[in-house]
Amino acid sequence: MATPRPEPAFVVDTAQRRARLARRHALVDKVPDVESAARAMVALHGTDASGPYVAAWARVRDFTTSALDDALFGRRSLVRQMAMRRTLWVMEAGLLPPVVASPGARTAGAERRRLVRELGLDGGFGDVERWVDAAVAGVLRALADGVCRTAVELAPLVPEAAGRFVAAPGTRWGAEMPVLPRLLTILTAQGLVVRGENRAGWTASRPTWTLTSTWLGDAVAPMDADAAHTELVARWLRTFGPGTERDVQWWLGSTLGAVRRSLTELGAVPVGLEGSASVGWLLPDDLAPVEPVGPWVAVLPGLDPTTMGWAEREWYLGPHAREVVDKVGNAGPTIWVDGRVVGAWAASTGTVQVAVLEDVGVRARAAIDDEVARLTAWLAGGKVSPAFPSPLFGGRRHAPLPDAAPGRAPAGVPARPAAG
Repeated sequence: MATPRPEPAFVVDTAQRRARLARRHALVDKVPDVESAARAMVALHGTDASGPYVAAWARVRDFTTSALDDALFGRRSLVRQMAMRRTLWVMEAGLLPPVVASPGARTAGAERRRLVRELGLDGGFGDVERWVDAAVAGVLRALADGVCRTAVELAPLVPEAAGRFVAAPGTRWGAEMPVLPRLLTILTAQGLVVRGENRAGWTASRPTWTLTSTWLGDAVAPMDADAAHTELVARWLRTFGPGTERDVQWWLGSTLGAVRRSLTELGAVPVGLEGSASVGWLLPDDLAPVEPVGPWVAVLPGLDPTTMGWAEREWYLGPHAREVVDKVGNAGPTIWVDGRVVGAWAASTGTVQVAVLEDVGVRARAAIDDEVARLTAWLAGGKVSPAFPSPLFGGRRHAPLPDAAPGRAPAGVPARPAAG
């Protein structure tokens, strides 16, 4: 029996959704520190080494890379954590209990089942469940001395976790790989192990590993999984609402049943969404409209939490989805005007290139140029190499565009170094 469609209390228009995005995501009113930026977005995407740094640059007043380094490795108020959708995030350390109890537990469970299955198919690991338990225990023992180690440094200390196996056997993705990184993925999702210091600069990743209890001074506090899920849904609604059930389910990597249960527990209010047949949801104390914002622009990194915040993205991507989002849904670096995406950028060569996909007017174009010049000065010739570049700059397209080639803007659209 189909679930009856809830009756929307009122309609939230697209202008209001864009105003909420601008204010809640610290893109108009900048915040004073990186913790505030992470809190505003629930968490910052951490897949690309440079991603959280550029995301913080877009939101934090007078941001320097050393500020995020200090939060991650000095004060340790922020951590990089494997969580929602098996994605790496940068979040406040205080968010670990609900993250580990809900999406972390799902990720860890799925990763362990997959590893057990693949080790069983490999055939060289005997009683696979017992082997995995012994290897996990060995990793925890080796890290108990409090020293941060890379996977390469850790491997000789954990003979139980030595060896290689064939991942995804029988498929075109099949490849031989070491088992230790997969064990570390499980342990980090469980909240037992955390990334320590990075042995590379801010644009590259060479992580070390240590026990969470050592790095943060205590183990992650246990939390009921359902309560954790509901807390994360509430945080998502506060930052991204109104959003649909599909938006929340996708962002959390959850199930529709779990999302509906949490919405009910929160007393979330159904609302209509202008231009959409979908029902959106808001927290019951967040129904008043936010104040409109004046003209604004933003230059955001690949996989930025704003661009990746919803599954249903038509209201801010409009006609430009194929140019800025690849065929599996990963968004490259984007340019925003007044709450919608109008272009893309790249800085993989040490020079910032810009592709604006429509006539945004003289004033908005000047503001874009100013923001890109600010980014250019901040990068100081540094390169940003996202794992998923915009299709305009070499990423994977949904389908070829007739007037564009990889790495170039469509015909008639400028792709040029930024001023300054």
